[in-house]
Amino acid sequence: MFVTVAAALELELVGPAGEPVDFWRTIVSHGLTDLAPGHIDEEAGTYQTTVALPRGRPRTIRLSSGHPGVVRVEVLGGSVTRQLSPLVRRMLNLDEDLSPLYALARDDPQLRWITTGAGRMLHAPTVFEDVVKTICTTNVAWSATVRMTAALVDHLGEPSAGRRGRAFPVPAAMAAADDAFYRDAVRAGYRGPYLRALATSVADGALDLEALRDPELPDEEARDRLLALPGIGPYAAAQVMMLLGRHSRLILDSWTRPTYARLNKRKAADRTIERRFRRYGDYAGLAFWLYLTRDWVQPEGWTAAAFED
Repeated sequence: MFVTVAAALELELVGPAGEPVDFWRTIVSHGLTDLAPGHIDEEAGTYQTTVALPRGRPRTIRLSSGHPGVVRVEVLGGSVTRQLSPLVRRMLNLDEDLSPLYALARDDPQLRWITTGAGRMLHAPTVFEDVVKTICTTNVAWSATVRMTAALVDHLGEPSAGRRGRAFPVPAAMAAADDAFYRDAVRAGYRGPYLRALATSVADGALDLEALRDPELPDEEARDRLLALPGIGPYAAAQVMMLLGRHSRLILDSWTRPTYARLNKRKAADRTIERRFRRYGDYAGLAFWLYLTRDWVQPEGWTAAAFED
């Protein structure tokens, strides 16, 4: 359901089981959200990005919290189209039922806070975009990830209506770029051939990444398909699976392990960490991620003691 208001529309922030949705925690749910063409304005409390549409020119949109329980979607330099409503719903992951996670978290003093609406991962408009951005995070400093994704958008992204921004490049555009582009403009290093091969497979129709959203597809099969992609290892597969709403696996890497040790006040082996979140079952990986990122947004009256046993 959406309501058109001038060059804007509004969507209700509620999950399929009636659970609340915290707009800002969704926007800052993971680091990829602030990569081009996305931009988070923390002072204004807005998220701006440019999205390609199945039909017509891309649109540059700005998301903000409207009146309570509503997200306002403004269209910059272009008209509102009905294509935006389902696209924004998917980006905000409004159709994922998190009520089973909340039921478990109510009995966990360190995660009880999430029941006010945390836990949704902001998705890119396409799985392809999330996979490419994830490949650009592997074995590299964050500044280089920012540089690579910005170069892809600046050189290959289609301008939006009103030319307010550029969308993330479609697979065909990335497939058509030569090796020199990935080497000299993107400076992607060893990732260049991986990105081009991935884009070619998707553009040719040999690879359907959107099929990974299929709820009938088991997590193990989804993981195997991801690991078969060029440039995707265990860390990257777990990251993409989280963005697909597949939360059974914990992301254990060079950031999550020391962050857990800091918050837990002691180091822990991977098996110990996995045991801590095993009670969450299919939501174990999401519960772990929320535990690690609990201080990314500090609610009114927040104190560190609120997260202690």
